[in-house]
Amino acid sequence: MPVKQVWQIWQMWQALLSSLLLLALVGFALSQEPLPKLQDKQQPEKKPEEKVEEKPDDPISPILVDTSVVVLNVTVTDFGENFVGGLKRSDFAILEDKFPQPIADFSVEVKPFAAAILIDASASMGDKMTLARSACTSFVDGLREDDVFAIYSFTGTKVKQVQDFSDIHDISDFLWDMRPDGMTPMYDALVKATEDLLKRPERRRVILLVSDGADSTSKATLDEVIRKATDVGITIYCVDLSDRGVYKTTPRDNGPEIMKNLAQKTGGRFYTSPGGGALREAFAQTVEELRHQYTITYEPRNEKKDGKWRAVEVQLKNPALKARTRLGYYAAKAKK
Repeated sequence: MPVKQVWQIWQMWQALLSSLLLLALVGFALSQEPLPKLQDKQQPEKKPEEKVEEKPDDPISPILVDTSVVVLNVTVTDFGENFVGGLKRSDFAILEDKFPQPIADFSVEVKPFAAAILIDASASMGDKMTLARSACTSFVDGLREDDVFAIYSFTGTKVKQVQDFSDIHDISDFLWDMRPDGMTPMYDALVKATEDLLKRPERRRVILLVSDGADSTSKATLDEVIRKATDVGITIYCVDLSDRGVYKTTPRDNGPEIMKNLAQKTGGRFYTSPGGGALREAFAQTVEELRHQYTITYEPRNEKKDGKWRAVEVQLKNPALKARTRLGYYAAKAKK
């Protein structure tokens, strides 16, 4: 091959290699060039995240609202213990620790209620179980069709719900087969019933306690029972089946005084008549008043969160009438 032709082929290869090298360099440069641009695009995306985390009024953040509203279910009766209706907001005055409180809301409506019936099945009940069954039956007979009730028994260290809440007003056979035995966990039964009533949708909730004496085996205390019941507005009605109440003998313990205290502090009633027509009439009045209570709410002027007892009094413009509601409540306690 002539030298001149070889030289021309060599020059062509050089040109080709130069072009390929130039294309490789350009390709490498182009592959590196987007990196700064990609970083520029990614960088601004971090800023909104930082703003969301540092924003003080972020709607996702938890907001704690501290409000204090006291709700009172008030029963008004005349001197014959007959329910009195037709009263207005202006007929009532609310005092807390003797200081007047502005009424925030006032209503009177016919409402159904939920009742938990607690039957003492301890050994001391003995032959008084017939009276306990009679008291339970009398109360259930007076209920309206949309009222609900449940039955509990307590003995030894056990509290048992023997009949769940229902508007079917039939009493479980367990009540008739119940045999008294063991000690008296009355406070534990009251706490259990209070916790169950708290889950009910009814605004008016009551406990009917049928017992003959003081507590003897509960883990809960009397103060705990009163605190729990008054905190959620549960009214406790007590039927005294103690030896003093039934046989008119010297009391063997302070059971009647404890039950009377429970009824008074929660706005209920203490029944000393163990049975017969008088008790049926009293229960009928109780059912009537529970369905026609006045509901009053107020915001306490005393905003201290010291966990102390606040005495509540409801006064009426008409001195011939009397109001009954819970005697107070325990203020919230500030968290440390």
